[in-house]
Amino acid sequence: MCRNIHTLHNFEPAASEDEVHAAALQYVRKIAGTTKPSKANQAAFDHAVAEIAHATRHLLEGLVAVSPPKNREEEAAKARARAEKSGRYAPRIAS
Repeated sequence: MCRNIHTLHNFEPAASEDEVHAAALQYVRKIAGTTKPSKANQAAFDHAVAEIAHATRHLLEGLVAVSPPKNREEEAAKARARAEKSGRYAPRIAS
């Protein structure tokens, strides 16, 4: 799975249309092997992004959560802390 595609299910607030579109775009880019399609492939690329975003929205609407929704800010802070601890990223310096 592409590292830039994040879990969108069971968050409060729910995933926005922009987040769903961004995930679909990352998926299509990965499958197509390009970040910018040629002019000849642009229509097919855009159509695929729209179809994947549509299917993703239906999936998210149909999933049932058995645990309470996660807080986006708290989850982002946890991920940042894990990344800093692993040495992948330098710690943020408060200003």
